[in-house]
Amino acid sequence: MDYIKTYIEQNKDRFFEELFGLIRIPSISSIKEHKPDMIKCAEYWRDMILQAGADKAEVMPTDGNPVVYGEKIIDPALPTVIVYAHYDVMPVDPIEKWNTKPFEPVIKDGKIWARGADDDKGQGFMHAKAFELMVKTGTLPCNVKFMIEGEEEIGSPSLSKWCSEHKELLKGDIILVSDTGMIAPEIPSITTGLRGLSYWEVEVTGPDHDLHSGLFGGAVANPVNVLCKMIADMQDENGKVTMPGFYDDVIEVSAEERAMLNKKPHSDEEYMKAIDVKALKGEAGFTTTERTGIRPSFDICGIWGGYTGEGAKTVLPSKAYAKVSARLVPNQDNHKISEMFKEYFESIAPDYVKVKVTPLHGGQGYVCPIDLPAYKAAEKAYEHVYGKTPVPVRSGGSIPIISAFEEILGIKSVLMGFGLESDAIHSPNENYPVENFLNGIKTIPVFYKYFAEMAK
Repeated sequence: MDYIKTYIEQNKDRFFEELFGLIRIPSISSIKEHKPDMIKCAEYWRDMILQAGADKAEVMPTDGNPVVYGEKIIDPALPTVIVYAHYDVMPVDPIEKWNTKPFEPVIKDGKIWARGADDDKGQGFMHAKAFELMVKTGTLPCNVKFMIEGEEEIGSPSLSKWCSEHKELLKGDIILVSDTGMIAPEIPSITTGLRGLSYWEVEVTGPDHDLHSGLFGGAVANPVNVLCKMIADMQDENGKVTMPGFYDDVIEVSAEERAMLNKKPHSDEEYMKAIDVKALKGEAGFTTTERTGIRPSFDICGIWGGYTGEGAKTVLPSKAYAKVSARLVPNQDNHKISEMFKEYFESIAPDYVKVKVTPLHGGQGYVCPIDLPAYKAAEKAYEHVYGKTPVPVRSGGSIPIISAFEEILGIKSVLMGFGLESDAIHSPNENYPVENFLNGIKTIPVFYKYFAEMAK
């Protein structure tokens, strides 16, 4: 398929410029001041899809940020691939940790450096350019629909309703997603499982206003101290969550499956070196690969309270807060876990504080069968480009809307990711290797070829 390489080589400079235009829009969905940027980014995506060769594309309203829908129907009798991606990105804080400006993309050391370079503007953009390639070279073998949302980083709160309202529009055979990763630059992999998610904000209140820590310290409970103790008690010394019922619906993976899972190339030493830690900590009795693939987890994503400005201010704070998340495995219902945590955490509050738990968002886990025709097509596509069979892996991450697609639309998703652990998504200095970006554009058209053949 030399035409693929030729088209990419002739157009790659333009590809980068167009991607950089997308990245420069600070589409941070969690910060309301960026609402105008969400609209601007959606319009940019619409224009890209039209320029790539779609018959139509439009920015469609939702209860939150808009969805970009586009399509090219070459023959209603042919199979239809629905491309899903998201145009929203995470906040950039702490800004002082960045070595470049987050929304001024640059290429250095063979990587694109910027917020969204990988997650998910870079990976989503590969599909627009692969689609363009197929249209312009007359090699598109099936129908294509695009569904690009702007709320994935806050749990896709509006997309399920939008999908329910547009079932007819979203008829298709498979949903194709690039929002996951590969094991290593030369070891392709296909994500066959995603963890679910529950996410809350916790508020602990003591006195009705901040107090002098000298006059009241030791006589009045400090909400920050109490919150830290309550959170610490949520896990035991073996790394297990102590909340009653948390593991009730966890399906224990067989020894045979665990053995297959641990065939994934992994080195704890290299893993620790990459993130600069001296030791790893997790649920006892499981490997690192198992802890992030087949076991649930509980983490504090942020905690604050009292005085945090420059210098000293001796106060006993009135309130303390935390952002809390649980990653869930398939069969754990995020709604059930969300309510269970709220009731449990509020019930164990000591009398000297008041505790309020507010659920923010969540989603179910997802599993993709490896005998699915679309999975087999993805497998062959990676083999064609990388010269080796991709490894099936279960990701520790969550894409809550993926399970909703299956529930609402009755369509499975195939997760063809090209990111790496070193891409620092959600962190300062997010990056995406240029080689992975270009290999994605090479691989996606091959998937279409094999999928169209298998779906006949």
